[in-house]
Order: sequence, then structure tokens, then C-alpha cells
Amino acid sequence: MAETAVSLAGQQALPKILEAVKMLRDLPKEVRDITDELESFQDFINDADKVTEAEEDDGRRHRIKERVMRLREAAFRMEDVIDEYNISCQDKQPDDPRCAALLCEAVAFIKTQILLLQSAYKIQDVKSLIRAERDGFQSHFPLEQRQTSSRGNQDITSQKLRRDPLFIEEDEVVGLDGPRGILKNWLTKGREKRTVISVVGIAGVGKTTLAKQVYDQVRNNFECHALITVSQSFSAEGLLRHMLNELCKEKKEDPPKDVSTIESLTEEVRNRLRNKRYVVLFDDIWNEKFWDHIESAVIDNKNGSRILITTRDEKVAEYCRKSSFVEVHKLEKPLTEEESLKLFCMKAFQYSSDGDCPEELKDVSLEIVRKCKGLPLAIVAIGCLLSQKDESAPEWKQFSENLCLDQLERNSELNSITKILGLSYDDLPINLRSCLLYFGMYPEDYEIKSDRLIRQWIAEGFVKHETGKTLEEVGQQYLSGLVRRSLVQVSSFKIHGKVKRCHVHDLIHDMILRKVKDTGFCQYIDGPDQSVSSKIVRRLTIATDDFSGSIGSSPIRSILIMTGKYEKLSQDLVNKFPTNYMVLKVLDFEGSGLRYVPENLGNLCYLKYLSFRYTWITSLPKSIGKLQNLETLDIRDTSVSEMPEEISKLKKLRHLLADYRCSIQWKDIGGMTSLEEIPPVFIDDDGVVIREVGKLKQLRELWVVKFRGKPEKTLCSVINEMPLLEKLHIYTADWREVIDLYITSPMSTLWQLVLWGTLTRLPNWILQFPNLVQLSLVSSRLTNDPLNSLKNMPRLLFLDLSNNAYEGETLNFQSGGFQKLKRLELRYLDQLKCILIDRGALCSVEEIVLQDLSQLKTVPSGIQHLEKLKDLYINYMPTELVQRIAPDGGEDHWIIQDVPHVRIWSRGAEEPSHIFGRSHH
Repeated sequence: MAETAVSLAGQQALPKILEAVKMLRDLPKEVRDITDELESFQDFINDADKVTEAEEDDGRRHRIKERVMRLREAAFRMEDVIDEYNISCQDKQPDDPRCAALLCEAVAFIKTQILLLQSAYKIQDVKSLIRAERDGFQSHFPLEQRQTSSRGNQDITSQKLRRDPLFIEEDEVVGLDGPRGILKNWLTKGREKRTVISVVGIAGVGKTTLAKQVYDQVRNNFECHALITVSQSFSAEGLLRHMLNELCKEKKEDPPKDVSTIESLTEEVRNRLRNKRYVVLFDDIWNEKFWDHIESAVIDNKNGSRILITTRDEKVAEYCRKSSFVEVHKLEKPLTEEESLKLFCMKAFQYSSDGDCPEELKDVSLEIVRKCKGLPLAIVAIGCLLSQKDESAPEWKQFSENLCLDQLERNSELNSITKILGLSYDDLPINLRSCLLYFGMYPEDYEIKSDRLIRQWIAEGFVKHETGKTLEEVGQQYLSGLVRRSLVQVSSFKIHGKVKRCHVHDLIHDMILRKVKDTGFCQYIDGPDQSVSSKIVRRLTIATDDFSGSIGSSPIRSILIMTGKYEKLSQDLVNKFPTNYMVLKVLDFEGSGLRYVPENLGNLCYLKYLSFRYTWITSLPKSIGKLQNLETLDIRDTSVSEMPEEISKLKKLRHLLADYRCSIQWKDIGGMTSLEEIPPVFIDDDGVVIREVGKLKQLRELWVVKFRGKPEKTLCSVINEMPLLEKLHIYTADWREVIDLYITSPMSTLWQLVLWGTLTRLPNWILQFPNLVQLSLVSSRLTNDPLNSLKNMPRLLFLDLSNNAYEGETLNFQSGGFQKLKRLELRYLDQLKCILIDRGALCSVEEIVLQDLSQLKTVPSGIQHLEKLKDLYINYMPTELVQRIAPDGGEDHWIIQDVPHVRIWSRGAEEPSHIFGRSHH
């Protein structure tokens, strides 16, 4: 009887077992399918967003928003189950079947299969959820019927905004005298061949105003002219027809009939431009492909014809270079305070009897203007709004105090700004939208280091793999795309031209905050009693040291702590992270008052990015070895003196960022083969450390410190077998130690080289690096002038000779040498008495630093020929030289009088003794 019952139970269980086996077998394909479906579903959500924006009925818009939030919640569920599967896959079946006989291995195997089976069931559930939500949205708000009208509404909105009084009238233009002169010169003078002139800049900076004004001033110099506003969704036929109509209207002719094909329209336009000197203004170009449509129509008569375009995307301008001369003017310099106030008063007091600012409103007007950060569109919008209000100082003061995102949302005039900027956002590919929204994680006006930002994008999954490129290189492309579109502004560049720090304009930041509020993308908390506002908020910035609010059930994926280094983080808050936020991918404490790291940090098994930079921590817990998905660990500028040996378990770690003071178990480092960046390497005499480092074939940066000659052959061998190395720094144990390396690899990726130590001669292998951008020689003790050897390096932009790198008395920059060099630093060269710069040398140099050259008592000969020199720094130089170039009677002052900025700093002084130059006149 019992046997029969067991047999029956077994028969009943068999179908379920077979179903489970099939689900496990099909699981990888199911995950691939749902990953693809997630991308298409996100496109669906973006289209639904456009439906929301286009809806004019407030009640209906609110209902659509609610449905869109449900779509987003379903998308987040998809992301979660994909991540759970990836985590479950890390504990795979043992390679050796005999290991399964061991109890611990068997238990681990069974546990993994259970987790995978749970993932399979969750995937089935979420697929059903996605179908239900998509169908539910379609049944209430059919998307296909609205897409065309949505795009049409967008174009109508764009055109309406261009007719709006927010756009500055020509007689109200201020602050554009310089750019106006440049454009006018490009349009009327110069080469005979057809030239494309581009004005590039952020929405509202005045591109259209500038271009139209210059066009109106010069159009009578041309036989033929046309002005065309290009919509965001232009067609080739529509664009050509518009051109033809404008050209006919100018001649008071009727447009030809029965011209319908692109070919016939092109020929008609060519016929009207043939043998004529013409100027055509295309305003507001969004897509570079526009040039493909009009290039053959705008015939090159080789008589000085010009095409003027305005665009937010620099790529549009660059695209035209393939077949035409191109001049680009980036309109990014904001108005000065004086110019801003002048423009503001024109609008704010346009209906006053005298049009001037009343005395009692001058202070508050200046306060309001300063909040506009020099952006003309913002100034005009706010001026127009205030022109409708009573000229009451208390009322204006209240307005100024409330001038923020809420004002932008409440007032239709100011709301127009965010709508204009929103068009740029809608034009972005989906991955770039997420990258742009990430700036909402940071405070207004915050300058973000690009390396930090891109690594966070990668951890979030925004950056997609591209063949032959690292994720960081693709991330740099994304950032460049946002810069090109004028949505992100560059604060500073690295020496080789990549973005170093960046930020977004305040109005872009406001637009981002509006978007993230609607999408649950992130929330910024800067008060102790705030709570997460929505159950689907995905990312959190905590800018208060005593946050105790609730996060509800939100599946937070990223947390940034922005409290400030001197505000001690509460222990309760720190302990929350490893327990309450299990699915975190990004945890960034950089610059916060963190004092210690919780021992159970290892619970954050999803974590990919972890930064403790600029915090007070002194050690890392052993549990860090459990973070099997970690890709970036940053402990620079902390008090951590030793890494736990468990670090070696992090096989996916790519960026291990630490200072040279932090010791590491180098004997175990060779197994971390994903590493691209490591701390400075201390060379041991037997070469064990460097051999371990030699196993890291993905390394991009190598810093060797306390180098001694004994293991030099091993070091040479290791360097020669690192095909991806970009930065190489070698520091000897003391300056007398000789660097005698022989590198045979061409090292085509190397762009930065620093050698600190004695060189018996300038190594010939330096000259074989084709892409070297930055070269620093320190304490080299060279007796022969190295400049003759280095002068023809094709891409060298920065040269630094310091600490007696050269022991001769004369340095001669010969004619034709160092054509690309932008920055030159000569410091602590004790024997140097004379610098000769031949005419035709250093023709691109923009900055020169001369520091502590104790024997140099005369001005470098030929410095007056350096036409691009912008900055000259004279630091701790002999009194004789300083007196010769002094602006108040120095006999050689004429030599440097045309340098825009000269700064002289004397030893012991708390500030420069002289600052002068053309820009200070």
C-alpha cells in the first residue's frame, strides 16, 4: 500500500520535474529574449511619454501619467529579474563531476539550481505583466494613432516657441558684438569656394538671434539669399521645396508647378543658384543628414557663396566637412552681468513710460539677473513675465526668492524654456537620455569628474559594448555626444583633449529635475525628515548627514552621499546600506564624512561601483572579498594603509584605485586579470611583483616607484607585452639611480610618459611612440640638448623638463620644431642660462611656465613670435629677469607686452607681484 502511494506520488511529481528541467534548460534563451524585450519596452515608454506631453487636457494627462508610471514599474521589474538571474549564475556547476560528491559542493549546486528555477518563474510572471501593462495602455490611449500627431505637435510647439516673444528682437541684442564681427567677416571675406558657417550652442543662448541679425546685415552683398527654419522632423522634399519657394519669392516669381521629385526639386534650386553669389541661412538644424539632402542643390560657383546654419549639435557642423569648407563658432560664453541687466531691463520695463529700471528695483533686478547665469533666453523669459506685474519692490523680492524649478513649472513663459530644452532631450537616443538624467544625482552647478561619471554610467548598465572599444571609450563617446548637443558643458579638458570635468547649465539641470520627478529616475534628499517620494524611485542622493526618512519599498539601485567631508555620517545611516539596500549597483561616499566601513559590506552582491575617496576611513573589511561583481573600488585620498588579501577574490575588478601609501599583497594580484588600473607598483629585487603585474594584460596605466636597476630586464619584458598601456610612469628610488630600459614595443596606445631618474642619454625608444601626447623628464641629468631629438614628435602637446632634467646652459627650440606643442614647463634647471626660440618653432604653444631657473636672467629670445601664447608664468625667477620685463619701465617689457596674461610670482610672496598682459590693459 505504501509502495503504491509512493509510486503514485512519483508519477504525479514527474511532469513538474520535467517542466522544471525544461525551464532551466530554456532559461538562458528566456533571459536573452527578455533583455531584448526590455529595450523595445523602454522605447514604448518613451513614446508614451510623448503622448503625455502632447495631451492638452489636464485630467487626461494625469491619467496617462499614472499609466506610464505603471509601465515604468513593470520595466524595473524586468531589470530586477535579469539581475537576479545574473547573480544566480555566478555559482555554476563544478567543472569536475567528482567534486559533486562532496557535500558542500552538492549543497551549493542544489542551491544554485533552486535560485535559477525561481528566476525562471519570475521571468514568466514579469513577461505576463509586461503584456498586460502594454495592452492596458494601448486600450486606453492607443499609441499608433497618436505618434504622428505627437511629432506634429512637437514641430508646431517648436515653431510656436520660435514666434514667441521670448525670442529677442534684433534691436534688443546685447553682448554679441564679438561673435557678430567674426560671422560677418566669414560671410563677406575669405575663400572663393562655398563655405558652411555654423553657430553652435545650447538652447536659448542666442544662436538664432545672432545668425539672423548678421544675415540681415550682409544679405544685400549677395545676388541671391534665403532664410529657412528647419523643423525637427524635416523631409528632404519639404526642405528643398521650402528653399525653392524662398528663392522664387525673392525674385517675385511663382514657384514652378508639377515639380514633385527630389531630383527635379534639386535641379530647380541649382538653376536658381547657378553662377550667382548666394547666402542661405538654415536655422535650427537637428540632424547632420540634412547636408546629404541639400549638398548637391547648393551648387559651388566658386564665387564666395555662403551657407549659414544654427544648431545645438556640433556633429552637424562637422558632418559638412566631408565636401565643403566649414567654419564653426561655439556660442557658449554667457552674457556679462552688465549685458544681462541691460537685456533684462529692455523686457521687464518695456511698458514703462521711460523704459528704465526704477531706483527701488535696481538691487532686486540685479539679484534676479544673477540667477539667470547669463543665458539670454532665461533673462528674456523672466523679464517678459515681470513686465506683466506691478513694479513693487516687495513683490519682486518675493519673486526672486522663489525663482527656482517651481517657478518654471507654474509660469507659462518660463515653462517655455523647459519645453525648448525638452525638445533636445526628446531627440536623444535612449541610452544618452539616462546618461543626461544622471546629472540630476548631483547638485546644481556641480563640476563632475568625467572618469567618475562614466564609471557610474557603466555600473548602471547605460553604456553598451561596442566591438574593439572599452566601455570607458564608449562612455567617452556618449559624453562627447552630450557636449556636442550643447546639453553638457565642459569645465576643463585633459591635455589630450578628452573631457576632464563637466557640468550642466542651471536651466538644463532644472529640466532634468522635472524629468526625473516624472520618471522615478532619482531623488535628491537634502533634509533630515524627507522620505522617498515614490515607490519606484531608482536612485538616491543623500545630501544630509542625519537622514532618517523612509525609503518604503523602493528598489534603490544607486546611492550617492553628498554630505561634505566634515559632516560626520550617522552610524545608523551607514549600517543601513549593507542590509536595506541589497540590490545596490553604485555606492559612492566620495567627499563625505564616512569614518568606518560596516563589516557586512559583502552583502551588497550586486555592487559594481564603490568609492570611499576623500573620506576618513582607515581600513576595509574582509567581507569586501564577497563583492564578486565589483568593477571599481576607489580608496584614494583615504587613510587606508593596507588592503585585505581578500581583494584578490574580486575577479571582475577593473579599476583598483589607491595611493602609493596603501600596501597590497602583490603576490596574489596576477589572478585579477580584468584589472585596467592598479596602485603604484613597488619593485622588489627578485622581480616577483613585476612578474605578477605582467600577467595583467588589460592594464591601461602602470606606475613603477622606487625602481632600481636590478629587475630592469623583467620590467622591459613586462612593458613590451602590455598592448593597451596608455600611461607609463617610472620613478627611481633616488635621482642617482639610472633608468636604462630598452622598450621594443611601438606602444601605439601610449599617450603619457613620465621618467623620474638619471638617463645616460635620451632613449631612442621614446621617439617610436606615435601617439605620445605628454612627456615629463625629471632629474634626467642629460648633458645634450634633448630638443633636437624630440622636436618632430607628431602629437606631443605637453613637455616638462624639471629638476635638472637637462644640465646644459642653452635650450634651442629650432624653426619648424614642436608644431603641436601647447604647454611647456621648464622648472629647476640649475645650469640653464639661455632659451632660444627660432621663428617658426612652438607655433601652437598656449602656455609656458618658467620656474626656479636660477641662472636664467634674460627673457627667452623669440618669445615675441609666439602668436598663440596666452599664458606666461614666471615663478621664483632671478630678480634681474623680473626687472627686465616689469611693466613699469622694464627694458624688455616690449617682448612680452602682447601676451594676454603674464603672472610673476616671487619667492615668499602670498600673491603675485605682477599680473599684466594684453587682457589686463
